[in-house]
Amino acid sequence: MRRLFRYRYLYIMLLPAILYYAIFHYYTMYGALIAFKQFSFSKGIMGSPWVGLTHFEYLFQLDKFWQVFENTVLISLYRLIFGFPLPLFVSILLFEVRNLFFKRSIQTVIYLPHFISWVIMGGLIINLLSINGGVINEVIRKFGGESVGFLTDESYFRSVLVGSMIWKEFGWNTIIYMAALAGVNPSLYEAAVVDGASRLRRIWHITLPSIRSTIIILFILRIGSMMEAGFEQIFVLYHPGVYRVADIIDTYVYRIGLTEGKYSLSTAVGLFKSVINFVLLIVANRLARRFGERGIY
Repeated sequence: MRRLFRYRYLYIMLLPAILYYAIFHYYTMYGALIAFKQFSFSKGIMGSPWVGLTHFEYLFQLDKFWQVFENTVLISLYRLIFGFPLPLFVSILLFEVRNLFFKRSIQTVIYLPHFISWVIMGGLIINLLSINGGVINEVIRKFGGESVGFLTDESYFRSVLVGSMIWKEFGWNTIIYMAALAGVNPSLYEAAVVDGASRLRRIWHITLPSIRSTIIILFILRIGSMMEAGFEQIFVLYHPGVYRVADIIDTYVYRIGLTEGKYSLSTAVGLFKSVINFVLLIVANRLARRFGERGIY
């Protein structure tokens, strides 16, 4: 209690975040009971009859579910493979820049897309990539080529999703790495320069080992959200013509839950996704601790 009183102002600052998670994350877990009931609005959650694992058995027999599951995993893997290293690479490049004006200008430019909503970003992407009147296709036609259906052709759509997500978020993610790089002891670099180490050697032997724990923690958190493939982005950009490659678990839950009224089934899908994320988080954290890292707990 003495320690609590001593740091009371810090706890007061923390209180809004605690309330947010308590109300919108932990309290809402009560609603997961719907996945095991035949939910009826008139009877409520507790009054609805129990059906056990019936919804899960029905779900696993649906070919459509396994299609959206595959899409979710593939899109998340592409984002992880191509999107996770980029903020680290860019932050190291910016860290090596000595011209402060140039450095801050680049930071501002790459941070800006993060503050643009997906509704606006979707409009920009459509204006750029639309097959009729899109800027990119207009340039292609000017050079004698044929229009490319970036947003209508299934073979291109996933690449557009992954590329636009990376474009929007990678600049923001560099902030964490830049903060970690700011804590690296400058004397290590000075000693390396005296020893004749090149810039690449300094990055490999000083920079990366110094921020390894930060990289591991961010990687674990990213693994723990593998089943989150970006609902807002896909909901804004996709259409029935690309459902086969773009429909993910979140958009599937939205359609069967809100538009078709199958609340119990959609809750079962969401609960299944959350369990997978939880298992991946635990496994990734244990692997990190086994290899000598601290992990997230």
